[in-house]
Amino acid sequence: MASDPVMTAVSVVEMAGEGRFAQIGRLFAPRLRAMVSAQMVQAAWEAEIGKRGPVSVVGQPVSEPAGEGLVRVSVPVVCEQGEFTLVAAVDAGGELHGLQLVPAVTASWAPPPYAEPGSFAEEDVTVGDGADAVPGTLTLPHAGQPGPGVVLLSGGGPFDRDGTSGPNKPLKDLAWGLASRGVTVLRFDKVTHAHGHMMDEPGFTMTSEYVPHAVAAVRLLRRQPGVDPERVFVLGHSMGGKVAPRVAAAEDAVAGLVILAGDTQPMHHSAVRVGRYLASLDPPYLSEDVVEGFARQAATVDSPDLSPSTPADALPFGFPASYWLDLRDYDPVATAAALGRPMLILQGGRDYQVTVADDLPRWRAGLAGRSEVTIKVYDADDHLFFPGEGPSTPAGYGSAQHVDPAVVDDIAAWLMSAGSGLGQSADGGGSG
Repeated sequence: MASDPVMTAVSVVEMAGEGRFAQIGRLFAPRLRAMVSAQMVQAAWEAEIGKRGPVSVVGQPVSEPAGEGLVRVSVPVVCEQGEFTLVAAVDAGGELHGLQLVPAVTASWAPPPYAEPGSFAEEDVTVGDGADAVPGTLTLPHAGQPGPGVVLLSGGGPFDRDGTSGPNKPLKDLAWGLASRGVTVLRFDKVTHAHGHMMDEPGFTMTSEYVPHAVAAVRLLRRQPGVDPERVFVLGHSMGGKVAPRVAAAEDAVAGLVILAGDTQPMHHSAVRVGRYLASLDPPYLSEDVVEGFARQAATVDSPDLSPSTPADALPFGFPASYWLDLRDYDPVATAAALGRPMLILQGGRDYQVTVADDLPRWRAGLAGRSEVTIKVYDADDHLFFPGEGPSTPAGYGSAQHVDPAVVDDIAAWLMSAGSGLGQSADGGGSG
């Protein structure tokens, strides 16, 4: 039976205001139910109300298509001391496929100060073939001689080509910043953003989520007139960085890798660690019950009994067993070490998702002594390489920011030099 997505989203706000969180939980589609509990919604709602005071007004909802038959509805929630937005992805039957409480977006994305829009042009492209093709954007410098090119890969989740998160677009920051410095950039919507059904298909894996389109993007970029086909690199952020070595292993034409906050700790273990961190904050972003749920799901991934028939709702994030079997067998550091290609590995010192303590030591140990590898830490930067101060929290991503200009400068300089054989030693870049 058809349902009005806008009315569903507004009713979620009303139910939360009345404390009916279990009723909200009953609206969850199976995939969302595997990732989020009613207790998590309650903790997030109460944290927002604790910061901003009681709800004064529920604003005018805004809806837009979200692909795969979903509608994304944003409902402004005005409180006595501020406001936030409830964002729900709703299907025609009234089930929730996504639910977030985000800071009110008061500003749209604006170009970072280090971008020079007059120095490049953009054009739309299609990456891949057939029904699974995705849209992308080429950012083309107005340059004379062919120069390096780079394909951008976003992190875990159904991100668009810009890596959009609230008012921020970190991949667009990178694309415009690098193009302003003479690098041609190709970024594209993840297949799970353009074709959400992929996550529910039998045999879905991290490899199928990333590698085919990344390889197609590399080949497309090599054909561009302004690109030196021997100097096409892959830049991956977060899970995109984790999978980048597998992309290079699948495509010999990849000249080298730039890995930003690439996680090396098994993802199901880091989910528990991050959950515990979020539960420790004041106010907490997660309840202890939710974290214990993550721990039970992670134990299922580690179990020798994990098989293709293990139900997705027993596993982290509702991903199928095929996804976790693929991840469990993949070692990004060993794969990178076997490549023998130039690599630039960057890490934010304030990152609580991929950390200096838990992830970076594996890159350093596995790639020690490699003259073609450079590792740098930016002490003030968080997971999105936004500079700041103090402990990083999810709320920090809600204000309009840009990728650290030092990061953009360092990547551009490395891309210009790496293809010319001017590598540096591991940790050669020191700390930023």
